[in-house]
Amino acid sequence: MKRPLITEKSTVEKEERNKLFFEVDRRANKIEIKAAVEKIFKVDVLDVATINMKGKKKRVGRHFTQHSDWKKAVVTIKPGQRVEFFEGA
Repeated sequence: MKRPLITEKSTVEKEERNKLFFEVDRRANKIEIKAAVEKIFKVDVLDVATINMKGKKKRVGRHFTQHSDWKKAVVTIKPGQRVEFFEGA
């Protein structure tokens, strides 16, 4: 797990559906992500969905460059459980 993704959409999903969003290592699989979230935040994980995100193309002057590709994980936790890390967001 690299970092949590805190956006408007992720905040709404957290409150309504108990879903947390993370940027994870591109080589990580769903089993490893589930184990890491359960160990770090001490919650029960019900489901993990992963999405491979393509890096955006940017133009710098007359040259084009591309941001790195990355992987997003959407983790659903058991209803009634909270993650204190996200409570301030």
